[in-house]
Amino acid sequence: MAATVEIPLAGGSADGQTVVVELDSNGRPPLTHHHLGEHGLAEADIYELESVAEGGRGWLYRWRGPAV
Repeated sequence: MAATVEIPLAGGSADGQTVVVELDSNGRPPLTHHHLGEHGLAEADIYELESVAEGGRGWLYRWRGPAV
């Protein structure tokens, strides 16, 4: 079973929510997260991984804009 981590989302429609993602073989989460809207990819937001100094493993996903 792959290791997972919970990462907060900052900005965009999902601000304040968290996502659980699988870590790769080097212990890192995916570089981006596509947060699906009510109508799937048609309303998805793109979040990009950032390192932060505080809390947990020190990651968050920052909103970068709509996927389409």
